[in-house]
Amino acid sequence: MDYKKAGVDIEAGYRSVELMKEHIKKTMRSEVLTDIGGFSGAFSIDKFKNMERPTLVSGTDGVGTKLKLAFLLNKHDTVGIDCVAMCVNDIACAGGEPLFFLDYIACGKNVPEKIAEIVKGVADGCTQANAALIGGETAEMPGFYPEDEYDLAGFAVGIVDEKNLITGKELCPGDVLIGIASSGVHSNGFSLVRNVFEMSEKALNTYYEELGRTLGEALLEPTKIYVKALQSIREENIRIKACSHITGGGFYENVPRMLKDGVKAVITRDSYPVPPIFNLLAKTGDIDEKMMYNTYNMGIGMIVAVDPADVRCTMEAVRNAGEMPYLIGHIESGEKGVELC
Repeated sequence: MDYKKAGVDIEAGYRSVELMKEHIKKTMRSEVLTDIGGFSGAFSIDKFKNMERPTLVSGTDGVGTKLKLAFLLNKHDTVGIDCVAMCVNDIACAGGEPLFFLDYIACGKNVPEKIAEIVKGVADGCTQANAALIGGETAEMPGFYPEDEYDLAGFAVGIVDEKNLITGKELCPGDVLIGIASSGVHSNGFSLVRNVFEMSEKALNTYYEELGRTLGEALLEPTKIYVKALQSIREENIRIKACSHITGGGFYENVPRMLKDGVKAVITRDSYPVPPIFNLLAKTGDIDEKMMYNTYNMGIGMIVAVDPADVRCTMEAVRNAGEMPYLIGHIESGEKGVELC
């Protein structure tokens, strides 16, 4: 008996590392001090010593049951973007600059080519966020995961000068809410998605006119990464007073998280186009509107609050970063919460 007969192929692990190195290399930043394959990753903070009060911000998350669709369609090169996005968007939401990322892949069987595809997606996400992929772990766990399945999670660290933290404390009635378009469902609410649509290769490969592509392509569309859009706003010396990453829990859970006591957010639902995947999901699953807004991003992945005088420049900055902004609402006095009208 040996480890390979027990289900763990050490040689496959070595091969996975070799295959992923080419993808990891493109994420490197000058501050990275170690090579991939060591016991830890080292990142210099010397570049940030001129900040008044340098503050670390962190985020951790996974992809969730969206992975089930990747298994069915045997498409593994984009879920890594989702994993990175869920972590770095939270850091950006606090005003931080993502610095580095670590991933964790647990699988039933280490197939080096598949692992490399997953890491390619992680590296693509890190490139979009300008974060270095400085380490990670691939754990082969036979008997715990089926041979053709895996889980993917990650952890990111960023930095911000404490004075630039986005806290919501400066919010005032009359401040304007700008929403930045999502790419679709992102990486939340897939347990409901999988109960609405038939989860088979045939069903996911069905073409829908209203989507302009197959159902599987629409659902596997990677989560938007908003790091550059928020950075573009800051570079225009615009103060983002509050910010919300619209993830699981949709508008009703996430928007109040950006608010201080005594103010509420008022959002106009028809102020932006709702992507067709949400209309199809609601119609097919007979899901009422409030539940949709309580579960999904409904086409808005990030919301920023700014002073009315900064609206035009904010919208332009977002467009310059390649994203689509919409004027979706405003802040009023009232009980802390969100009102959709």
